Amino acid sequence: MGFINTKDFSHTQADKIGVLLTNLGTPDEPTPTALKRYLKQFLSDPRVVEVPRLLWWCILNGVILNIRPRRSAKAYATVFTDEGSPLLFHTVSQTKAVQAALTQAGHDNIVVDFAMRYGNPSFASVIERMMAQGVRKLLVLPLYPQYSAATTASSFDELAKDFTQRRWLPDLRFISHYHDYPAYIDACVNRIREHWQTHGMADKLLFSYHGIPKRYLLNGDPYHCECYKTSRLIAEKLGLSKAQYLTTFQSRFGREEWLKPYTDETLKALPAQGVASVQVFCPGFSADCLETIEEIGEENKEYFEHAGGKRYEYISALNDRADHIAALCQLITDNLQGWQLTADPNRLARAQALNSQEVK
Repeated sequence: MGFINTKDFSHTQADKIGVLLTNLGTPDEPTPTALKRYLKQFLSDPRVVEVPRLLWWCILNGVILNIRPRRSAKAYATVFTDEGSPLLFHTVSQTKAVQAALTQAGHDNIVVDFAMRYGNPSFASVIERMMAQGVRKLLVLPLYPQYSAATTASSFDELAKDFTQRRWLPDLRFISHYHDYPAYIDACVNRIREHWQTHGMADKLLFSYHGIPKRYLLNGDPYHCECYKTSRLIAEKLGLSKAQYLTTFQSRFGREEWLKPYTDETLKALPAQGVASVQVFCPGFSADCLETIEEIGEENKEYFEHAGGKRYEYISALNDRADHIAALCQLITDNLQGWQLTADPNRLARAQALNSQEVK
């Protein structure tokens, strides 16, 4: 088989460190056609849906992809802007901010870029671009604070798939989670406190995370435990008692049982329990997206208010806040320890000689 070669490669090119930020992805536009393409790639991933392949292929292609794209397109249309989807433009802002911060700190040899697991820009296209820039050591940071096989491990799968086809592999480091990283916890705490300074506290603070099927937990996935630890660490720093906050799970799909308690059912039940006001924060989302803006910000607000709730507030994600960028940069530099790139004068000399045909 042929391998992917680096175009216009030169052995005299200076080596660089690459930092690849990754996220889930987004459709290219809010249309049924674009959603069908995106959802087919997303829902075909065996890490996302652990169902026998033949059975799932029939369900996906025979039912889901004929119904869901049009409905999802309408939801995405409510959050798309001239810059594209929120997840895309927030990730672009985060990437630029991390690059600027690392460069300002004197890390001129670090190249920062981002890729989406599903949709564009793809892992393959971004890795190719980074390799062409001379990246020989690559640190990959999936922007999922809590590890799950359906997100973090799937990102590794796509990375490994590209590397099996590439001639020259970079040294690789992969950050699998940062759910309890102190600087990340502090950024979450700061975001909530800032909201309180403007709006005051509510009767209850909900930490809502994206759900996964319960059987994934029973099969050993640590996601559930890491979500609860994140909630506890944030709540402790905020000085909250156990009665003042809840951890819930949103965005379930299909008929099987997912991690509980469910966010929507919790919000429907709280007013009957005497909870008149609630604030929702989503620590598992590094950037605002459809699931936070539309599902939490609008859909679940309606559930709470229709059930008798008086005051509902969504506290936006960390996005490109300065403390979030600082936390990501600290996490990156912590994981780059020992990766000091220095030029090899002998290699450069040999390459120069070869290029000038002085060496046969």
